[in-house]
Amino acid sequence: MHIALVAGELSGDLLGSGLIAALTERYPQARFSGVGGPAMIARGLRSRVPLERLAVMGLVEVLRHLPELIAIRRQLYRDFIADPPQVFIGIDSPDFNLGLERRLRVRGIPTVHYVSPSVWAWRPWRVRKIARSIDLMLTLLPFEARFYRQRGVAVRHVGHPLADEIPERSDAAAARRALGLDLAADARLVALLPGSRMGEIDRIGPLLLETAVWLHARRPELRFVVPAATARLHEALASLQAERAPHLPLTLVRERSREAMAAADVVLLASGTATLEAMLLKRPMVAAYRVAPATAWLARRLVKIPHFTLPNLLAGRSVIPEFFQEAATVANLGPAVLHWLDNAPARAELEATFVGLHAELRRDASQKAAEAVAELLEPKRG
Repeated sequence: MHIALVAGELSGDLLGSGLIAALTERYPQARFSGVGGPAMIARGLRSRVPLERLAVMGLVEVLRHLPELIAIRRQLYRDFIADPPQVFIGIDSPDFNLGLERRLRVRGIPTVHYVSPSVWAWRPWRVRKIARSIDLMLTLLPFEARFYRQRGVAVRHVGHPLADEIPERSDAAAARRALGLDLAADARLVALLPGSRMGEIDRIGPLLLETAVWLHARRPELRFVVPAATARLHEALASLQAERAPHLPLTLVRERSREAMAAADVVLLASGTATLEAMLLKRPMVAAYRVAPATAWLARRLVKIPHFTLPNLLAGRSVIPEFFQEAATVANLGPAVLHWLDNAPARAELEATFVGLHAELRRDASQKAAEAVAELLEPKRG
């Protein structure tokens, strides 16, 4: 059996690695080809081009690399027509994968897309293109599956791999020891996560640091920890602290964002996947996000959802404070953090909500995804 997979970035590489392992249990003689990173290659994928050539972020960067991306997609199409797989699985990267999936499906190759684009949030008309391109959508989140079912697209909610990976309970004391934080047993710690891109550091980093200064002026016993995803971001955050908050009791750590969140009493963060991780760690949080003014103007007209953080989207209501653009101010963020620090009943209620959401997402995602692919394959094999 030949199974083709294409992942366009490292997060997809991790998903693909788990899926290849689960498919190998079902089909020990299967061979895997396509595009993947080190995790998928370690599981046996023959990557026809380096994943880095697909991992392009940002509109300008994509436009600059567009001829190369088109050439890669055409070559993959020719390769898969010459050596047809029993199924093609596109992992995230919808702008690259959906076009390839549509052309392969026309040639009779079953196609699966793993990780839904955010059609439920904006540009919902894209679902028509998705319906023409795939035989099955695999979603990480339950509300995504409901969206596709309502529109007649074959879908399976497989759960989120992070929910399988993160334990139901996390130990704050152990996380503090692992980070080397020399804190008293009863010390209160706030984690600041301004994002993993330089643009986010520039827009949100100063806001989070100013909020930390505001908090420390009112609660001198508070301590702060900031994880930096890369050496460049670490350097940028260190410069920012020296400029904006030189006397703040703050510890910068390289990477280890999950441990920083697990160690904290409250997390103050930019919106993104980190909000999902904080939720799975059962940590109270306050979310903020700022974008360029033109982007905010477009978002307010195109995005059709009431919340922008995953915990609120999953709960279907506002369970954590979230502040966007001009609402993201120290005057709003500071009191919201103090609310979680001071209100034990509210923290307990939030934790109970997070426990329920964790259980909903914990479904053994890789195995569920492999099971869904196998069900698609069996009639063809028969």
